[in-house]
Amino acid sequence: MIAVIGEALIDLIVDPEGQIDTSPGGGPFNVARTVGRLGLRPAFVGRFSADGFGTMLRRVLNQDNVCIAVPEPVEAPTTLAVVEVDRDGLAKYRFYLDGTSAADLDRMRLSAALPRDLTAVHVGTLGLVMEPIADSVVSVIEDLPGEVLLMADPNCRPGAIRDEKRYRDRIARVLHRADVVKVSAEDLEYLVPGVPPHAAARTLLEKGPTLVLITEGARPARALTADEELEVPVPPMPVVDTIGAGDAFGGAFLSWWAGHGLAASDLRDPVLLRQATAAAVEVSALTCTQPGAEPPWESELAGRPGWEWLAG
Repeated sequence: MIAVIGEALIDLIVDPEGQIDTSPGGGPFNVARTVGRLGLRPAFVGRFSADGFGTMLRRVLNQDNVCIAVPEPVEAPTTLAVVEVDRDGLAKYRFYLDGTSAADLDRMRLSAALPRDLTAVHVGTLGLVMEPIADSVVSVIEDLPGEVLLMADPNCRPGAIRDEKRYRDRIARVLHRADVVKVSAEDLEYLVPGVPPHAAARTLLEKGPTLVLITEGARPARALTADEELEVPVPPMPVVDTIGAGDAFGGAFLSWWAGHGLAASDLRDPVLLRQATAAAVEVSALTCTQPGAEPPWESELAGRPGWEWLAG
């Protein structure tokens, strides 16, 4: 089973005219929904509020075939993100974190919530920033059995990071254990400032992971290992917004990999990497055609690049 650890929150989406819409969100939450919609049943390990937003978030996961590993709600209000979308569909984020539900998960509760039949774990975004969940996540993943594939998506949010040194130390520990790291060009600029994306990704590889996946909007996605580097073009799509596109990419890559029964030991196979990256690109691009973080369902992908096997 795949476990996705981290935050669930509500996106307050502000369009260029100032109109506001609400949408379920949070990087790990979006990853779990992607995996669930692609035919697997992941476990989401995160905290929910007892308020109305928390009820909505749990309902969405149930509808998307996701198991809620920590069902007990807390009284703290749901975490919020204000997402300002410009006329090109690009999103800028601001967060309301203090005293909210997503942070409220300690190591003991997190560890107890992990499924016993784990094959892969995904961590990232504010789940590596907020306390106490962030230090709990790092502690738990360091104790994972070696055969459990770990995928990390820092999805860096500088505006939410209050202790940069502590955050960078935490990321270094995650990189040391991770098998796959998914980053955007913006993540690389934050993590390895002043260095071109390709060189920055190589720096991350030296810290532990077998594979680094890079997304750069409409530019080709890249997959780098110590011995291989490949590019997969992004298909042209009408972009409504980019909310959740990177999360959908990561969730799709992990779903494809796990769905084919592959392990961390297979990550150096260039043929498999190209197929999995193409599958992730397709899901990410389709997510951009819908408002908010709404990844496609498995039934929408049959015959598309990387998903040809579904047609049979």
